[in-house]
Amino acid sequence: MAESRPPIVGIFGHIDHGKSTLLDYIRKTNLTEKEAGGITQHISAYEITRPDGKRMTFIDTPGHEAFASVRTRGASAADIAVLVVSGEDGVRPQTLEVYKYIKENALPFIVAITKMDKPGADLDRTKQNLAENEIYIEGYGGNISCVPLSAKTGQDVDELLDIISLQAEILDLKGEPEELGSGVIIESRLDAKRGIAATGIIKNGTVRRGTFVASGGAIAPIRILLDAMGEAADELPPSSPVQIIGWDKMPPIGREFKTFLKKEEALAYVSSQKNAGLNLHDMKIQNLNTEGVVALPLIIKADTAGSADAIENELRKLSRERIIPKVIVSGVGSVNENDVKTALATPGAVILSFNAKVDAPARALSERSNIKIFPFSIIYELTGKVAELLSEREPRVETEEVAGTAKVLKLFSTAKGKQILGARVTSGSITRGAIVKIVRREAEIGKGRIKELQQAKSQVDSVSEGGEFGAMIESKMEAVPGDMLQAVMLVTK
Repeated sequence: MAESRPPIVGIFGHIDHGKSTLLDYIRKTNLTEKEAGGITQHISAYEITRPDGKRMTFIDTPGHEAFASVRTRGASAADIAVLVVSGEDGVRPQTLEVYKYIKENALPFIVAITKMDKPGADLDRTKQNLAENEIYIEGYGGNISCVPLSAKTGQDVDELLDIISLQAEILDLKGEPEELGSGVIIESRLDAKRGIAATGIIKNGTVRRGTFVASGGAIAPIRILLDAMGEAADELPPSSPVQIIGWDKMPPIGREFKTFLKKEEALAYVSSQKNAGLNLHDMKIQNLNTEGVVALPLIIKADTAGSADAIENELRKLSRERIIPKVIVSGVGSVNENDVKTALATPGAVILSFNAKVDAPARALSERSNIKIFPFSIIYELTGKVAELLSEREPRVETEEVAGTAKVLKLFSTAKGKQILGARVTSGSITRGAIVKIVRREAEIGKGRIKELQQAKSQVDSVSEGGEFGAMIESKMEAVPGDMLQAVMLVTK
């Protein structure tokens, strides 16, 4: 029998607009300081119980542009969205990206204008800015609820929670507690002690210890079931965050999970799933061959599947004309000896670890073999390093650039591959020792080198635009009056 279930609320917005600080106040913990650089780089789910006994589940998503796919997964699991906009900065790129997704999926949402305790906060300007970007709140051409607040002081945070409760009542969210639990996988990682772990949101039914869970091509017996706080539980009801440990493979993030009473039923479900997605734990080695373009081979080890996904998406943006980043291995968990051996077998490969440890054998082998392992905890520092490596390794190409042109006015003499002529510089400059192309009727007919250069009967090193000169040129092709001389130089780029 269907019963009312708590709302699942996604917190979305641009980087540094106060999403985590808002949740921080609600949960009475201190999350943001634990994140590298104060930036949320993972999707996280939390559950709260208000004084009136009403429960709510919150999904915190990263605002950095690199984590667009992570935000999308968070939105797919949510019933209601809170679009966080800074009262100081107004609408920014990730605000619009999230709003587009909210609109496309008809997801009910509330606007929270944060940082109202700051001297630079301007409520009217921010509301006007929202309207200019077609986000029409109450009083500004629309009916979207808007709450100005301060996550630092707690000003009007309770009002936001009241509006979320009211929105949930209007939506009349239902769940079937008696059914076998199902939901959405929002993150997965490799736990060094317990194996593969995944975080999900239960959308319907109850997830119980002793059952079996399947998602995509992965399966797990639910022997260890953890709630949002990491505490062991026998069962968890609809709308709850859930952590399931002991998968045989990394479950694909963003995919549905279902629970079953029997292992055979779970296996049958797995076999029916096609295109289960990249299994990052098993690691997929990709082909390095890219015709006409040099590749920088990269091995990525990250703490979670979401991080690895975000890194790969960002690296695709770094391709240059003659070199591209090529991920040959992408995995979740510590950098191990096999990763170093793969790098050894791939000339020029480097290893990038993102919030991932390096095993002692891997470190020892990398030091002996001079394989570089670069550790990072902030994604834009990682992409910055890859951009630097691409610049260093990009093939250099010699190209010809025209330094000056001159028109041949008179041919004085020729002898044994040498000629003396008079000319006028029409652009740039002509220098002694320069290689010159002889151009006749816009077609190159030969090349030569300026051995001597005179102006007003004096030896000179160069002649600028408008100047007339005499020159001795070594060339097998004889120039005639009317020909153009193009002085070229080789430039390495």
